[in-house]
Amino acid sequence: MSKKGLPENFKLRHDSHYVELLTSRGAGAPVGRMIPIDKLAPNPLQPRVEIGDLSELVLSIREKGVLEPILVRPSDVGGRFMIISGERRYRASMEAGLAELPCIEMDVDDREVAEISLIENLQRKDLTAFEEADGLVALAKRFGYKHEDIARKLGKARTSVTETISIANIPPDVRDMCRRADIASKSMLLQVARQPTDEEMREFVYKIGVAGLTRDQAREMRQGKPQTVRNFTYQYDDPTNKWSLTIKFRKPETSNEELADALKETLAAIES
Repeated sequence: MSKKGLPENFKLRHDSHYVELLTSRGAGAPVGRMIPIDKLAPNPLQPRVEIGDLSELVLSIREKGVLEPILVRPSDVGGRFMIISGERRYRASMEAGLAELPCIEMDVDDREVAEISLIENLQRKDLTAFEEADGLVALAKRFGYKHEDIARKLGKARTSVTETISIANIPPDVRDMCRRADIASKSMLLQVARQPTDEEMREFVYKIGVAGLTRDQAREMRQGKPQTVRNFTYQYDDPTNKWSLTIKFRKPETSNEELADALKETLAAIES
């Protein structure tokens, strides 16, 4: 018996979001049905850059089936279908050995296909801040959308869309600096993007990477407030409570080797 995409007694479904709004404008309602996996093909213009690790999704599909149908439209090749969204589920299902998949067949044109693909990509949970920012910019440029339009389609606040888009202004070399400095949170990247010039962005990221500033400290630095970087402090209390030892380093972090060297130097100074 061939493997099926849906578990038993499970109806085709698709979460209510902008995809349904698009199809409601069309000539007919989308059609849900099972389609042989060898009749499906990815969208060659899919905006996703990387598919990512599929191992967990493959295991989930093997155990529970495909719970979320993929969106397709008839291809120019007879009897075949192009995937509009759901390529990760399609590829994971192939690895899981499924013979057919639950699909929602849609009657949409090339523009709507591109729009759905971009929006579906932006609704991924594993997007980095840079990927989200670049995706929003692509949506705005390709379809001439204003920030208010994008916010409405994605169910986000306009201010959130505007802030995220500003991250796309960070130049490639500064993005690389952010990655090397492990600056990935949207709040920190917004502080970087708000610097007036590219050079000030570079200086800002360098200071964050070296000093290990928190988000609030970074905001204060951007506003020109004096910074107090918390230095690393080592403290040892004698079990008998007769004495304690405190060593402060003039930097936020230190290694055990550096701490041991400092203790040796202190002992040598006392004995000299």
